[in-house]
Amino acid sequence: MGDQGSTSGFYSARPALSLEGQLDDGLSQGLMALTVSEDTEGLFRCEACFGNWGSTHGEPGFLYFDRRGLDFGRRLAVEVGADSTASQVFEGRITALEGRFPQKRPPEIQVLAEDRFQDLRMTRRSRSFEEVSDRDVIEQIAGDHGLTTDLDLDGPTYRVLAQVNQSDLAFVRDRARAVDAEVWLDGDVLHAQARSRRNVGEVTLTYGKGLHEFSVCADLAHQRTALTVGGWDVEAKDDLLHEATSDTLAAEATEGDSGPALLEASFGRRAEQLVHLVPLSSQEARSLAEAHYRKTSRRFVSGRGVAEGDGRLRVGSQVTLAGLGPLFDGAYYLCEVRHTFDPQNGLRTAFRVERPWLGSAS
Repeated sequence: MGDQGSTSGFYSARPALSLEGQLDDGLSQGLMALTVSEDTEGLFRCEACFGNWGSTHGEPGFLYFDRRGLDFGRRLAVEVGADSTASQVFEGRITALEGRFPQKRPPEIQVLAEDRFQDLRMTRRSRSFEEVSDRDVIEQIAGDHGLTTDLDLDGPTYRVLAQVNQSDLAFVRDRARAVDAEVWLDGDVLHAQARSRRNVGEVTLTYGKGLHEFSVCADLAHQRTALTVGGWDVEAKDDLLHEATSDTLAAEATEGDSGPALLEASFGRRAEQLVHLVPLSSQEARSLAEAHYRKTSRRFVSGRGVAEGDGRLRVGSQVTLAGLGPLFDGAYYLCEVRHTFDPQNGLRTAFRVERPWLGSAS
């Protein structure tokens, strides 16, 4: 696949904004700055700044302080990119209105918005769940908030799970992490999927073309050759012990050399035991050990870059980077994205990627 930067030499970098499902050209043209952020924790966030002074009913005055357009709870959507790179990158509700009165510019209004995970973030509870899987818990919490689900999860069934003075969002995130999964919202649908199976699209970026800048580091400092989780099997009245090794990465480190393999070759065996986790079954011990091992290993090669504004760059995408040399060319997992717009720099997409392997030297 070739480089997927802008599809034409000249295009409008200005994002398109919709309010309550309707495209609002006036709002789009009045946009002065925009940031849309997402990461593997879910909860998309949007900050948008607009000029707030002009002609209203034939008289100069504030444009948006009447709250007829921008108001709390109203649905705001943002689309960025041009031609084949265009995509909606945010849909959520306005949670804050900030007045700005700078010395050398006309008044401005800043709008802050979050997606529907805000409902879960603002609901805190203490309760327990019996004889449930992580899938069961996430389905119940989604139903509590009027959300439907699309879940693709593996994992054990627990005798008891406790939500102790946690928000529903924090608890859902905890349950997803326990089975090596990620959660996100698409409209009113809550998705949870094992990271190894998540792929919301594929994009190729070439340094000097669609990819403007990039820095990347392969770091063995936090890698481990093996990771053990121990606990107590309540039914069998016996110790539990599960060791995750490089076999756990077999499906992801298919190219080059993995961090654990390079660590063992360069420094010898470096094993670790997690003592703060207390699994109560062999299934739990295995699930926890493998989830933590993958999480650590995936951070072996981590990079940050800035690309031409591209709405298809979303968390969960596979990004193939080219022009970086044999060690760092290849596919990465996109784990953090920030789309920004301002009149000086136009539309840019900053991102963070990671992968558990390093390319072979030529």
